[in-house]
Amino acid sequence: MPGGTYGTYGSYGKDGGAGVAWSTSQLAELAGTTLKTVRHYHRVGLLAEPERAPNGYKRYGVEHLARLLRIRRLVDLGVPLADIPAVEAADGDAEQILRALDAELAASIERQQRVRRELAAVLDRRAPLDLPADLASSAEPLPGPQRDLLLVYSSFLTPAAMSVVREGAAGPRGGVATEFEELPEDAPEDVRERVARHLAPEVREQQRNHPFLRDLEASSRRGKALTESVVARALVGYYNAAQLDVLRRVHDLLASDTDPDAAPE
Repeated sequence: MPGGTYGTYGSYGKDGGAGVAWSTSQLAELAGTTLKTVRHYHRVGLLAEPERAPNGYKRYGVEHLARLLRIRRLVDLGVPLADIPAVEAADGDAEQILRALDAELAASIERQQRVRRELAAVLDRRAPLDLPADLASSAEPLPGPQRDLLLVYSSFLTPAAMSVVREGAAGPRGGVATEFEELPEDAPEDVRERVARHLAPEVREQQRNHPFLRDLEASSRRGKALTESVVARALVGYYNAAQLDVLRRVHDLLASDTDPDAAPE
C-alpha cells in the first residue's frame, strides 16, 4: 500500500482517535481472545495493567493490543506461558525451548498420523476397534478369553517378548491346545491329567525356544509384584477351575523329574 500504514490515517479524522481507550472486553475482542484470558495474562505478569479512568474502569491502548497479539502469536505456536519471557528475550534458552517444542509437535503429528491409519483400518473393517494395531492380526481370531489375555499381557511385557507371544498366538493351534481351551469346569480327574501330560511337552518346547517364558519378570516393563499380580489375576479371571488345575499339573510335571515326553496314558 502506498505510504505504508500511514495511508490508513485519513480514515479516522483529524486526531486519528488517539484519545479513545478500550475496555477489557473490547481489547479481548480485538485480539480474538476472551476476557478471562486477558485477566489471566495480567495475573501471570505477561500483560501489564493499564491505567484506570476516573470511574475505575481499565483503559487499554494500542501498546496493550500489540502486546496481547504477540502473546497470542506465541501461544498459537505452542509456547507455554511460562516460557514466553525467555523466548521473547531471544537468549540461549529461546532456541532450546523452540527446538523442544518442535520435537513435541513432530511426535504429536506422528501419533496423529498413526491414529488416522488405525481409524482408517477400523472404518474399512480391516481391523477390530478394541485391539491395538500390533495385536489385531494375532488376537482377533482367538477365542474371547485368549484374546483378552493377550491384550492384558501387552500391559507389562516388553515389545520383544510381546512379539514372541503374538507369533505363538497367531500360529497353528494343536489339538491339545484346543482341548485345553474347551475344557469344562467339571472335567474329571483322568481328563485333567491326560490334558496336562499332552500339554506339558508343548509348554516345555516353548520355554526351551523362548526362555523368558519361564520368568516373565525378566521381560516385564513393570515391577515384580505388579507383574505377578497381573499374571495371577489374568489366569484366574480367564480360566476355569479345571483349566487352572491343568496348568498346576503342567507346572509340577516340568518342575519334577517326570519325563514330559512320555507317551500319554
